[in-house]
Amino acid sequence: MKKPAVVALGGGTGLPIVLKALKSYTEDITAIVTVADDGGSSGVLRREMGILPPGDIRNCLVALSDDELLMGQLFQYRFQQGEGLAGHCFGNLFIAALTDITGDFVKAILESSHILDIKGRVLPSTTENVILCAELDGGGEIEGQYKIAKTEHRPIKRVYIKPENAKALPEAVEAIYRADQIIIGPGSLYTSIMPNLLISDIKNAVCNSKAKKIYICNAMTQHGETNDYTAVNHIEVLSSYLNRKALDTVIINDSDIPEEMLSEYKREGASQVFVEFNQLRRFDLELVMADVINIKKNTVRHSSEKLENVLKKVGAEKESVTTENS
Repeated sequence: MKKPAVVALGGGTGLPIVLKALKSYTEDITAIVTVADDGGSSGVLRREMGILPPGDIRNCLVALSDDELLMGQLFQYRFQQGEGLAGHCFGNLFIAALTDITGDFVKAILESSHILDIKGRVLPSTTENVILCAELDGGGEIEGQYKIAKTEHRPIKRVYIKPENAKALPEAVEAIYRADQIIIGPGSLYTSIMPNLLISDIKNAVCNSKAKKIYICNAMTQHGETNDYTAVNHIEVLSSYLNRKALDTVIINDSDIPEEMLSEYKREGASQVFVEFNQLRRFDLELVMADVINIKKNTVRHSSEKLENVLKKVGAEKESVTTENS
């Protein structure tokens, strides 16, 4: 039986979790990764070496490698001391060095893929030096992914990139068109997911692809970015950037989160994403409610193992099937 060709779009901590889930049942995986990051080690290398940010790329490469591989652990090693080294990950420096040697960021990723012996491939959504910008509700703008994610501000009205006409990597567009499934999320809505979809070639390919399009909704809101957002709000934002009929399926967590954990998130200005079943019906989506999270170190994160089982089932279904609590 032919294994599905799957494209996963995103960045941050969410995309590697999905990639780990996918590699258990297919090797035809393409991760399309945002390159708007301008904070931390990636931001330093971006400013000082003029390369695209390698951090999200590195995390995806490691996610698709053998979990026990020493090179994968080495790529994630972060220097704790040393002038100019503290805060940098070895993998970021490795990709930066390969980019300098080969003169090509995409080739540096490919060579890193061979070294890590990954399943699938990792591609930047664009090779242009894009800057993420946010227009705020009521006026005002913020420039830069890190500032948008971290700065206290009024609700976001919209996000956009500079240059607005940035071209997609052709291989990324090709992968979207040949995909059987396209998975979006989980991840920071405006700073991890949207930067990919703001590239018109990527957006058009997602909208026009015949693949099944699956959105994995965040389990928790993000303070400063999606305060008080419900599941419907997340879908509405995605639909406004794509089109109303672009998505086929939404996966939403339905497991209980301990009250003490919710209280901790509330103190940080975040909350559990509320699900309005009646309003979700107007999107004509396959709604999949499932336990897809783990709680580790006082943090709610999606689980690769749980997502693996859900994505296998969703990918195999031809009709809308798993609607619960409606």
